[in-house]
Amino acid sequence: MKKVLILTLILSSISLSAQEINWMTLDEAVKAQKKAPKKIFMDAYTIWCGPCKMLDKNTFNNKDVAEYINKNYYAVKFNAEGNSKVKFKGTTYTNPKFNPDTSGRNSSHELSGVLGIRAYPTLLFLDEQANLIAPITGYKTPSQLELFLKFFNSADVKNITKESWESYAANFIPEFKD
Repeated sequence: MKKVLILTLILSSISLSAQEINWMTLDEAVKAQKKAPKKIFMDAYTIWCGPCKMLDKNTFNNKDVAEYINKNYYAVKFNAEGNSKVKFKGTTYTNPKFNPDTSGRNSSHELSGVLGIRAYPTLLFLDEQANLIAPITGYKTPSQLELFLKFFNSADVKNITKESWESYAANFIPEFKD
């Protein structure tokens, strides 16, 4: 019985790790695109944001979400109020007004302004040349996020119109389990 329990625990930890999203920096994702073109999915979060933490816990830990993102996107985690230096399209962005003594709200990172991040969380989709396709704000369940993940990964994304989006969304049948 003890051996079965140990084996079960080992197998559980293996399947849990298989469900993790392979997060990278934006610089790493852009470099990876040059070797193997894929779109970029970016989670712009802050350390104080409750819905951001819910995304991590409920959505990004979902097996279906993690598998789909890992297969179809380069996934980037970006602290939109952090103090990291980010090189993007030939420019280095920082957060010159960053206050290291705060555990709450901070100043926005310069890259946040460039990418149009105005709320948290913001989920950004970038094409294979790291051009912004669309920012999506707010918490999303796995099946709500699936709608965007699959739409922006499709060929239809190059010809987005209000009508094509509305038709796609109205006819979309989610497969991911919440």
